[in-house]
Amino acid sequence: MQHIVYLALGSNVGNRLANLNAATGNLSPQMTLRQKSSVYETPPWGYENQAAFLNQVVMVETYLEPEPLLGHLKRLETALGRVPSFENGPRVIDLDILLVDDLIMDTLTIAIPHPRLHKRAFVLVPLAEIAPDYVHPVLRRTIRELLEDVDRKEIKLFKGK
Repeated sequence: MQHIVYLALGSNVGNRLANLNAATGNLSPQMTLRQKSSVYETPPWGYENQAAFLNQVVMVETYLEPEPLLGHLKRLETALGRVPSFENGPRVIDLDILLVDDLIMDTLTIAIPHPRLHKRAFVLVPLAEIAPDYVHPVLRRTIRELLEDVDRKEIKLFKGK
């Protein structure tokens, strides 16, 4: 069975844009890239004493179920240079599962939809670009509606290289 999955990508170490491009370029064969948002420069979240992030959201199609998908994404992060750090710390690449179909699940290892997605402008801005009418399966509100509830003034379209 094929699943539609929305992933958040972020980077604030090294060549941030190259890191995002490397991540999207290495999604196959387990995932097929169907859509991607623009890239946005965003202030750090959680731990503020670090460089700004580049963030992007992609829609992929995959045969992987959520827990194997999470394992695959963690291996991909490591292959792209991510090293263990502290929570919300600097990172070469961060790959988070936001949504899988209209699935709701909460286990010891994974929660879908991502439990903080509706609070994070750096996720909602690019997600709204590619899926504004997607209805959050728990909150029963569209991504566009959720975006109205967050402060997005510091989220800037990235035009650099």
